[in-house]
Amino acid sequence: MSRWIRIVLALGTAILAVACDQQGHFVEEAGLAKLSKGISGESDVRMAMGQPDTVWEEKDGTRTLEYPKGPAGHRTWMVAIDKNGKLQDYRQVLTEANFANVKIGMSKEEVRRLLGKPRTIVRFTLKNEEVWDWRYQKSHAESRLFNVHFDIDSRQVTGTSSSDDAPGR
Repeated sequence: MSRWIRIVLALGTAILAVACDQQGHFVEEAGLAKLSKGISGESDVRMAMGQPDTVWEEKDGTRTLEYPKGPAGHRTWMVAIDKNGKLQDYRQVLTEANFANVKIGMSKEEVRRLLGKPRTIVRFTLKNEEVWDWRYQKSHAESRLFNVHFDIDSRQVTGTSSSDDAPGR
């Protein structure tokens, strides 16, 4: 085998190893690959992922750390920490399956907890509407925007929409 082929194979193997978690599953966020569910503590998560944008405290002592990778990014990670301070699970929430969970009548806080921090918030006073958007990856090459429309007065969801993410946005 030629030297160059060995180098390319070694480099490819190294790249794939970095993109996998400790159980060998592909991970889209490099920091998560350093963590193990049930073993890593919250401090390990913070060292690997950085300071969360928001920490959601639950009555039962569990916590959710929110890591939006925007405004240019396409992912928001929600990292669940159990009441003993151990990593329980993590998930990328900017998916079409998760967007389907946004229902008319939901509050702003419910949407925020479901999808994380929006990329932008725009008010249309004459329409009595506020629109939040999130950039997401529909397919490998297609970037889109998911929008949630709120009534300004009631602060509740009135509808959703999605659109192509035009270059330069």
